[in-house]
Amino acid sequence: MEITVGHTPDADDAFMFYGMLTGKVKSPHFTINHVVEDIEALNKRALNHELDVTAVSAHACAYIKDYTILRTGGSFGKGYGPIVVAKQNLSPEKLKHAKIAIPGKLTSAFLLLELMIGKFEFVEMKFSDIPDAVAEGKVDAGLVIHEGQITYVQKNLIKILDVGTWWYGSTGGLPVPLGVNVMSNKFGIETIKEFDNFFRESVVYGMARVSDAVDYAMQYGRGQSKELIEKFVRMYVNDVTIEMGTLGEHAIRTLFQFGIEKGFVPEFDLRIA
Repeated sequence: MEITVGHTPDADDAFMFYGMLTGKVKSPHFTINHVVEDIEALNKRALNHELDVTAVSAHACAYIKDYTILRTGGSFGKGYGPIVVAKQNLSPEKLKHAKIAIPGKLTSAFLLLELMIGKFEFVEMKFSDIPDAVAEGKVDAGLVIHEGQITYVQKNLIKILDVGTWWYGSTGGLPVPLGVNVMSNKFGIETIKEFDNFFRESVVYGMARVSDAVDYAMQYGRGQSKELIEKFVRMYVNDVTIEMGTLGEHAIRTLFQFGIEKGFVPEFDLRIA
């Protein structure tokens, strides 16, 4: 069975798929045709149901139909997550009236920041352009995801808000639900679970061969050092990535409970494999 699989040009995603996409982990049932796109582009493709399997922001699951969340491949921060950066410190009150660059309205980072500070003025842009936009004064602040959470200091920026720390404290220590992988319901639950197991084997294979898997992921490292990429990968590829378990599932459901209560997301039927 040939299926289309979408993932982002990010080291943690590439790391997860290392075994699968290099053929080191094989399946007798699936042939993979993979596509690589920015997370917000994948979110929008999922809205149109264009891919069989795809990485999406957890937030996007409130709007996409006919997909099931896989139990493997989630990006969960353990006490850390997206951050807001600026050239100078801004008080929470000033931040509410600032123009903030965001990596997309469907990203989990955007929903989490709304939950933290309420509605705010924003401008959407590609996530990798946000630090430069802040440094050049095009926006007052930027909501930073991916390796930008580590590299913002290279642009002489400061961290003014930590969304992950806020979430951790607000939920009694739940991991921060950021990205998940979903599969089309057209395949049926048994095939979905079969692919989920295949994906799990790929993640486990990479985690057992970190150096080799990071070398593979470096093609999506945007010029950063192997040391930095490995640090970032280890932040977001962890035990909850292998299997979200009750803790990861509770974190996702809590995100949407908060969002629905605040009126930021509609009520919907959440489907997890």
